[in-house]
Amino acid sequence: MSILVSGSLALDHIMVFPDRFENHILPDKLHMLNVAFNIESLDTQFGGVAGNIAFLLRCLGADPLILATVGNDFGSYAEWLDRHGIRRDAIRILPDVRTSQAFVTTDLDDNQIWAFYEGAMARAHEASIAELEPEASLAIVSADGKQAMLDHARELKRRGISTYVDPSHGLPMLDGPELLEMLEGCTAYVVNDYEWSLTVEKTGLSEEQLGERCETVVITKGEHGSEIREGARSMHIPAVSAAQIVDPTGCGDAYRAGLLFGRSEGHGWDVAGRMGSLFGALQIQTAGAQNLEIDLDEFRSRYESEFGAPF
Repeated sequence: MSILVSGSLALDHIMVFPDRFENHILPDKLHMLNVAFNIESLDTQFGGVAGNIAFLLRCLGADPLILATVGNDFGSYAEWLDRHGIRRDAIRILPDVRTSQAFVTTDLDDNQIWAFYEGAMARAHEASIAELEPEASLAIVSADGKQAMLDHARELKRRGISTYVDPSHGLPMLDGPELLEMLEGCTAYVVNDYEWSLTVEKTGLSEEQLGERCETVVITKGEHGSEIREGARSMHIPAVSAAQIVDPTGCGDAYRAGLLFGRSEGHGWDVAGRMGSLFGALQIQTAGAQNLEIDLDEFRSRYESEFGAPF
């Protein structure tokens, strides 16, 4: 059975600033900000949350099915997906626009400044689940065009497919009622701690009330690990220490890939959360969001080494 991955496909232009943003931004001048960062490196990588999650799922032998829209410059990305055995029969090419583009600058403290060109993603709702017959064991609705996120979450839940809602940087586009509609009845709502606070603020509901709207809430907290709340039960998932931090881009997507893989294999939330934690640590040791080289056997060995027991 496939894992349906709904979300953006993008070209990531990654720049590294060999200093700290705080040394060049004056807090009392933010109202008239005019600053330039001299960049020593620029790399273009294949990315987008759907692409990143699908790539990492495929590393472990899963069968991800990407649901997304792309533009007339998709050729090289299509070849990349084909090379890695990632299906693209649910990807719709829009010939009159370009594929989404992300521009990120990272400083020495791993702070990031992003700019994002929507491109084809703004019409992601034109890649409709209603036109597919996906035999999916589960699905994730990740950051995408606003209408696409709403439509896809609605249709997946209507079909009874286990649905993970992960709005990430698409969350600010959603108002309170829209966010509640996506969250209502989903298998898991996956956010970082800032996005969780924003969800509480936007919906006007307490954390307990939000937890009653979905089966599980997964909150990632960076170096402090993650928290998985299943009803009244809460468990802490420890962070895995990375040997070195090379590039934080895609770390959250790696966590989600590990979580989805674990759940698709029938593991409990504790094991799936640890898989996500390990995958995130491995990802930040790699430059680019789709360059990690690992297979299931090596991942299994790394998991047992880290947590003292196999999965």
